[in-house]
Amino acid sequence: MEITPLKADALGRIELCRDGDRCWIRRDTREVHVLLRPFARSAAAREARVLTALAGIDGVPQLIAWDDGQLERSYLAGEPMQRGQPRDPAFYRAAHRLLKRIRERGVAHNDLAKEPNWLVLGDGRPGVLDFQIAWLSRRRGALFRLLAREDLRHLLKHKRTYCPDALTPTERRVLRRRSWITRIWHATGKRAYKLIARKLFGYWDNEGQGRIRDNGG
Repeated sequence: MEITPLKADALGRIELCRDGDRCWIRRDTREVHVLLRPFARSAAAREARVLTALAGIDGVPQLIAWDDGQLERSYLAGEPMQRGQPRDPAFYRAAHRLLKRIRERGVAHNDLAKEPNWLVLGDGRPGVLDFQIAWLSRRRGALFRLLAREDLRHLLKHKRTYCPDALTPTERRVLRRRSWITRIWHATGKRAYKLIARKLFGYWDNEGQGRIRDNGG
């Protein structure tokens, strides 16, 4: 079996595994520092639960296994958004439909502002990755609906970047209305996240050339 590292941080490693014509993604938390291991395994377990809830949806990885600190999921062939730079309005219509299907299963992603979490698949359709901090809700109450709306708003921000002429008046209004969660995050949490990620948990990421390990330089 051939293993290609894609990403590593304080919460584990992500690897592309190949065995003949078969390939899949493995998230391995077994070597995480003992103090961080509960957080790493909790995030991986959350992703396993969410992927179970999303089983059968095209454009979402399918869960293969979750056992002994390792999560294995199907591989989606494509380019991360920042490479694929989708400029066809049809991509965003399909992405909106994908978000609706995800929401109908009771899932809010919560991390779709990051372009590496969006894929442009080989046939031009959208894909979504990385459900570690997603919220799985049975009740789908007011907070869930607010988070799902934020998922949509983040999609529209990407559409504004790559396909601005296709934005509708309604979509522009959605973009202008930032939720209280977003305002608090930008004022407090985002700064703390950057400090922790860059100064304390320096990491590298080749999965879509997103986050790169900070070696102090």
